[in-house]
Order: sequence, then C-alpha cells, then structure tokens
Amino acid sequence: MKILVTGAAGFIGFHLAQRLLREGHEVEGVDNLNDYYDVTLKLARLDRLRPLPGFRFHRLDVADTAAVDRLFASGRFDSVAHLAAQAGVRYSIENPHAYVRANLAGFVNIAEACAQQGVGHLVFASSSSVYGANRKAPFSTRDNVDHPVSLYAATKKSNELLAHSYSHTYGLPVTGLRFFTVYGPWGRPDMAYFKFAEAIEAGRPIPVYNHGDMSRDFTYIDDIVEGVVRVLGNPPRQSYSALHPEESLSQALYRIYNIGNHQPVKLLDFIGALERCLGKTAVKQYLPMQPGDVPCTYADTEDLERDTGFQPATAIEEGLSKFVEWYRGYFGYRRSVAC
Repeated sequence: MKILVTGAAGFIGFHLAQRLLREGHEVEGVDNLNDYYDVTLKLARLDRLRPLPGFRFHRLDVADTAAVDRLFASGRFDSVAHLAAQAGVRYSIENPHAYVRANLAGFVNIAEACAQQGVGHLVFASSSSVYGANRKAPFSTRDNVDHPVSLYAATKKSNELLAHSYSHTYGLPVTGLRFFTVYGPWGRPDMAYFKFAEAIEAGRPIPVYNHGDMSRDFTYIDDIVEGVVRVLGNPPRQSYSALHPEESLSQALYRIYNIGNHQPVKLLDFIGALERCLGKTAVKQYLPMQPGDVPCTYADTEDLERDTGFQPATAIEEGLSKFVEWYRGYFGYRRSVAC
C-alpha cells in the first residue's frame, strides 16, 4: 500500500512511518518542521527514516492548500494517517492562531484532498483532551464531549465533526483516534515526562501540578503504533447509523476510538517509576492545577479491542526504562539504566 503520513517528523508519525516501511509499505511523509520544539530532534528522526526503502519526504505545511492539492494529485494514496497538528494544551493559550491554522485549516485541506482523490481510508489524530472536564471514568467515545477546557481540545473536537461531515457527504471512510498521553523514546520535549527526566538529571525541581493529585492513562509509543496500524488496515464498512441507529440517521463511514492503556497511573507513582529508572530522586515542587489541564484521563478501549483485537502490552516500568535508555544515549549520557 502507498500511505501518506503527515507529521512524519513528529513523535508518533516517525514511529508509525518506521513501522509501515519495515512492513514493506510505500510511505510518503509530510512535515513543516516548525520550531514549536527543537527542530534538531525532528531532523534526527528524519535521518533514521530516509535510508529506509520506500520512504519519500516532503517539507510541506498542511495549511498550504495549493501544496496539499499538488501532493495528492501526484501521490494517489491508498490511505492517509493524518497526524500533523499543533500540539500542546498550554501553548494553545499563548498562541491560539497557530491551532486555527494547523488543526482547522490544515485538517480541512487534508480531508478535502482525500475526498476528491478517492482515498480508501483517512485515519486522523484526535485527543483525550476532548473529554474536557468529564467526571465519568473511564472515558467512553459515547460520552458527551461538548465542553472542552482548552482551545487545543476544541480544535480536536472540531476535527471529529469535520471528519464526520466529509464522510457523510463524500462516502470517505474515516477513523479518528483519541490518543491518551503517549510516551517513549524519541518523544516530544514539551511533554511532562520528558521535562521531568531533564530536570531530575540536572538536579532541578520538577513542577508537580494539582499537588500531585492527578492520574494519566500513559500509553507507550509501540502500543500506540500497533493500534494505528490495525486501524489503518480496517476501514469502516458500515454507516454510523447502522452502528448506532438510536442516535443518528447519518450514512457516514465514520468511527472514533480511544487508544490508551486502560490503566491510569497516579502522577506520583509515575514519577517514582521514572526516579527508579534514572537512579535519582526528584526534587518536587507542588503547585496548583494549571489552566486547561484535567485531573484524570482514563480510556475505555472496548470498541477498539472488539474491532481490531488491540490490547496494550507495555507496563510503565518497561516503557520508562526504554525511554531513559534512549534519552541518555541521545543526549550523550553513559550511565546504566537500573529499572
């Protein structure tokens, strides 16, 4: 298959492209290489992809309509994994227009091109952030998600609505994946676990928000990629109304899945596991909750498991050990990992 992966120099996109190439697929990768975080890390990921047979890279902004149209006109893709987006809950407060451009305009460009070119399956990244201030746990795709608490979450909810409309109008098979706190080697430096590792290694205090009373459904990157690969090969073949006749008469070939570990971990337990892997004790600075944050995420993954057989398999200690091994190797540390 010929598969387009947008955000190919990003954390999940890089790992997904690597997996697809090793399985013998032809992959075209797209990324604008913006400076939201260290571009050298994105370039280092690309350096590992370029030698793999079947890979071709385009430096391209998905918000550039003409460039996206040219790419699709020449590409003739069987499937698209649309992972390119402006990430980060807190940054959406500082720079809202970046989210409108990348997550809304960029999404419409990709969806429109998929519809016009007859792509067989569009899989896109949503987020657990869409659950907002939801108090019910675990979070189910049948829960109401009309109350986002950040602009980032609002753009991801908008992506789901746009995807449904394109599927209904054009018969485009579409699947959205609500990712739950992805971590692992080659991860994003803006993520909390990455910042914790940097601070602990340097002996600096780490900020522990909501005074540590937080839990996250941490999901290891290999488990995420396994779920995405299974979904890519399994486009929806029934309309939304056939699956939920009591809710809608929509004819969209459309699904939304949670993709998480289904085992939330308390933040202080996560920090403890990271301390053991690093062989160091963190200096903790307890702080109030940050704007736009939520105290708990917890994925109900029953639908994904039923439809694809997906079950995450990586324990926190194992995943963090692999992250620390990569982190110390990438940044030049030469200490053993005792975890």
